[in-house]
Amino acid sequence: MFIYRNATTVEDLGGGVTRRVMAHGGRMMAVEVTFTKDAVGPLHHHPHEQLTYVLSGRFAFTIDGITQEVSAGDTLYKAPNIVHGCVCLEAGTLLDTFTPQREDFLAAR
Repeated sequence: MFIYRNATTVEDLGGGVTRRVMAHGGRMMAVEVTFTKDAVGPLHHHPHEQLTYVLSGRFAFTIDGITQEVSAGDTLYKAPNIVHGCVCLEAGTLLDTFTPQREDFLAAR
């Protein structure tokens, strides 16, 4: 029930991006993703609903062909199977929440 950040594992995804699965269970998952400046979250899609909260930094996000700049305090919604990705304009961290949880992230650990 209590997940402490210092007890979680950082996964290096390459290209200046790291991922840390924070909490998961049932049908939800929280994941912290950190980007260096100019790192790219490539365009992709998945069957999960996703909320992204920008903890820090500045990003150019593309969702369903529309690109907008977002920064700390902004939130994005991604419907299932919608193509999305980002470019990090200023080093930062995102908090992604998925439903259902990303079994592929769990299998990769």
